[in-house]
Amino acid sequence: MNFSQIKKKSSGLLNITPLIDVLFILIIFFAVSSTFLEQPGIKLELPEAKKTDLQRIEKAVLIISKDEKLYFRNKETTLESLPALLRDAMEQSTDKVLIIQADKDVHHGLVIKVMDIARQSGVKKLVVGTEQK
Repeated sequence: MNFSQIKKKSSGLLNITPLIDVLFILIIFFAVSSTFLEQPGIKLELPEAKKTDLQRIEKAVLIISKDEKLYFRNKETTLESLPALLRDAMEQSTDKVLIIQADKDVHHGLVIKVMDIARQSGVKKLVVGTEQK
């Protein structure tokens, strides 16, 4: 019997552990160094929604009627006097939330104008009231 030494051929296997380490470090670097842009926007739900989150909130409520009259805390007001009313209400509020309940037939431009006035008056969160279908 011939027992000669059999040479093991090294298979071309690479150790990929350092490569994986480098990739994870790059992923962590880009995740930490990138900036996540928060789009300034308003969470908007349509006047009719199949499912709405029901919450009982006693907050500042602004109602815009079908004939485009504004009611803040059940008192009629105008666009000119609205900023002062909102500033006073937001100074007393801890979470600075305004609920806007607009009739579905109200001109879209008026609602946007009211939202802009609210943002300038210190409102941090706008909620659009809807009815459950």
